[in-house]
Amino acid sequence: MKNKVKISFGSTALFDLSKKLLKSKTSSIFILVDSNTKKLCLSDFISQTKFTNYELIEMHAGEEFKNIKTCEMIWHKLTEKGADRNSILINLGGGVVCDLGGFVACTFKRGIDFYNIPTTLLSMVDASVGGKTGIDLGSLKNQIGIFKEPKEVIIDSNWLKTLQKEEIRSGFAEMLKHGLIASASYWDKLKKINLLIISNLSKHILPSINIKKRIVLKDYKEKNLRKILNFGHTFGHAIESYFLEHNDKKRLLHGEAISIGMILEAYISTQLCGFPYDKALDIKNTFNKYFPKVIFKSKEKHSIISLLSHDKKNDRGKINFVLLEDISKPVIDVNVGKKLLDNAFDFYES
Repeated sequence: MKNKVKISFGSTALFDLSKKLLKSKTSSIFILVDSNTKKLCLSDFISQTKFTNYELIEMHAGEEFKNIKTCEMIWHKLTEKGADRNSILINLGGGVVCDLGGFVACTFKRGIDFYNIPTTLLSMVDASVGGKTGIDLGSLKNQIGIFKEPKEVIIDSNWLKTLQKEEIRSGFAEMLKHGLIASASYWDKLKKINLLIISNLSKHILPSINIKKRIVLKDYKEKNLRKILNFGHTFGHAIESYFLEHNDKKRLLHGEAISIGMILEAYISTQLCGFPYDKALDIKNTFNKYFPKVIFKSKEKHSIISLLSHDKKNDRGKINFVLLEDISKPVIDVNVGKKLLDNAFDFYES
């Protein structure tokens, strides 16, 4: 990875950020928040950084606003407020704010520097490493984007106090995924956690980040090894997209969707990669312990399966999955037939 991102931890790193920017050639500071982080995080962020001269830009909260229309709004705001190539954008928020804010920064005046301050568990363990910026195209997840690292990522577990339990659970799904693809011992530790509270989770954040960091360092542009981070995401993104585009459905958070994806793909792994069936059952039981079961109608399953054709890992019309031979032994680019896709839902619902 050419641009190795600096990741700092704790509230002191926030105060250090303001000192760094004072010494830099930064011409102006812009802070991007959504309606949630404006209410829950902004005042603490300002009191810790001691920023006095900055411009605030607010976007709506939610995956449904991770689109080009929101980008246009922010580009216009940056222009109206006199941003130039020496301006910086600080993204204070979860995965949507960090992904979209990074994309805005990468494309405004062909690129300005940006900093990510992840405020959700999901964005800390997932979006903090890897340099993926981007937006959705309609309901299709992350179809437009650029690889570009922020100048720095600052992680402080105190932000987790602002989260609802569903958001904590959503981030925990990515942590469990890191265990499944890279560390059996980490998977075993996590699945023994009964209560998803900050005191139980905070010590596991850095190990999760380090797992992803090791993978990304070996394959920054996702040509080979990095694809393993997509375990559960082929089905998971299709499920998330389906619920996004149907207003009559309660939207699933990212972690809620990929938890289902991991169960489905664990079953497929038993059929194609020799993954032990009892371990697939363990994966299903573990995720069912934390996440409520979602009931899919027959036509919904068919619609979700049809959305798989838009997955970014596909090649020459073939739908490619990341599957498991064993815990921490993933296999990339496995083509799966339609009957197995249907059977995977039967396994999830049984």
